[in-house]
Amino acid sequence: MRNVGLVLAAAALVVIGCGGAGSNIASAGKRTSGGTSGSSTSSTGSTSATGTSGSSTSSSTTGTSTTGSTTGVPDLGIGASLHGKQIFPSTDPWNTPIDTAPVDPNSANLIASIGVGTGLHPDFGANWNGGPFGIPYMVVPGTQALVPMTFDYSDESDPGPYPIPANAPIEGGSASTGDRHVIIIDRDHWKLYETYSSYPQSNGSWACGSGALFDLTNGTTRPAGWTSADAAGLPIFPGLARYDEVSAGVINHALRFTVVHSRHAYVAPARHYASSSTNVNYPPMGMRVRLKASFDVSTFPPQAQVVLRALQKYGMIVADNGSNWYISGAPDARWDDNQLNTLKTVLGSNFEVVQMGPMTTN
Repeated sequence: MRNVGLVLAAAALVVIGCGGAGSNIASAGKRTSGGTSGSSTSSTGSTSATGTSGSSTSSSTTGTSTTGSTTGVPDLGIGASLHGKQIFPSTDPWNTPIDTAPVDPNSANLIASIGVGTGLHPDFGANWNGGPFGIPYMVVPGTQALVPMTFDYSDESDPGPYPIPANAPIEGGSASTGDRHVIIIDRDHWKLYETYSSYPQSNGSWACGSGALFDLTNGTTRPAGWTSADAAGLPIFPGLARYDEVSAGVINHALRFTVVHSRHAYVAPARHYASSSTNVNYPPMGMRVRLKASFDVSTFPPQAQVVLRALQKYGMIVADNGSNWYISGAPDARWDDNQLNTLKTVLGSNFEVVQMGPMTTN
């Protein structure tokens, strides 16, 4: 997953009700992502730490979120709808359109290293290995109890306590040997908590590879060289395709994707690299690609069209080492896998790299 924090695969994402706010070790003491993101190992992504997700009431994705909120106020629970509430400011890189940005001079070589004849792969959906798969998240209230945290990469993690419930969903399920991300959103304080290689403890605490906290109102940039719950030092949640967005007809942000080979370098908005290779034709963490404007999306089914339009306007960002062209999303039983599978006909040759800024290599 990351060089310094590649061992952070168990990051869990939970959304708290405070509306406010890869496992290979690489060189330079950095961790590389576990490589499981992008390998469809996140099936049963709605499985909680305790093996059940029924304790958070939900009517949205996995039957565990509380709905009925007014527009703009996120629901509570696993896979809860955000009702259009924006993640990060409009000026944040995740929310910035890049459809008119220049093409990077080395675009052809970079795309070739990922695979011109390789198709996109939605690493999320309604049914794989018996249930929805993807990277799960949970929205919690601002009153959610804070619990102690321990981190393997404590020098690059935001210290606890974190508001992670005992039934927080773990990517891949409670028995997963993958990245085990946990994602929590504090709805009332509007903050995002993400962890990698997350393991619940009998005393209510969590032992994780790494952890990161993000202010969803003002945005948060991690210190240069720091990992997060993701290899690139980026937040995971803003880059997920979510059913609540697609059902509303639009994704207004960039998506997250993985590559097999990355470079010992990163570009903004990334803050961390996850490779020892100096090959200039390998993508650095943070590299952004977009679907070419000439690509006709009109023949695709509705759910796929929403994703493709987002890829033309906002693109997708290299966030981790994994399988080539695997794009990330949240698990939801309402996804239409037949529609999502049409994305696999979109090839690497249909993409171009957006011009990159200054690159950090050490």
